[in-house]
This record gives sequence, C-alpha cells and structure tokens, in this order.
Amino acid sequence: MPVIKILPHAEYCPQGAELQVPAGTSICEALLDNNIKIEHACDMVCACTTCHVIVREGFNSLNEAEEEEEDMLDRAWGLEPLSRLSCQAILAQEDVTVEIPKYSINHAKENH
Repeated sequence: MPVIKILPHAEYCPQGAELQVPAGTSICEALLDNNIKIEHACDMVCACTTCHVIVREGFNSLNEAEEEEEDMLDRAWGLEPLSRLSCQAILAQEDVTVEIPKYSINHAKENH
C-alpha cells in the first residue's frame, strides 16, 4: 500500500503524519479517514479549492488532472505547478508527500 507523508501544518497536522492507505483512494479521503480534517467545502465534487494540496513528491504517480480540476485550481491560493485538489488526486502504488497550504480562499470554515 502506498504511503502519504503529510508535511507539518500548524492547524491540520502540526506534527506531520505518514498514512498507509489503499491505492485508488483520493488524498482527501485518506486525510479525512485518518482524522486530518482538511477543508472540503464542496463535499469532494471538484466545485471548490478548499482541499488544495501541493504534491512535493510522487506527483507523476497520481492520476492526471482533468480539465474541470485544472479550471478550479486556477482559483486556488498559492497555486504551484505541483498543485492538485486532494479530492481529485487518486493514489496509485507509489508513495507521495503532500503539503497543505497555509491558507485557502474559503472565508468561513465549515465543520464536516
């Protein structure tokens, strides 16, 4: 099973984490299933950018971003070439390292 390494994030994962999850799982689902409460205001339907992550290692092992995701990413805070919406980024067999950006464009946090 692939491992997701989450770099430390002051709010969501202060110590960082390493999660072993099945291939075919989205990064967002993996984080939520492991009590890392990343924002996901649209309930993971690719209609917002609150679950934006930067894939620091293993980017090319993920499924390719579709046009709808790329259009949404254009609105994300802190967009980088290795940015993905975690609800759309599906793990293959390789390990990945992700960084959760410090900010999102969400003005009001929602408790899911």
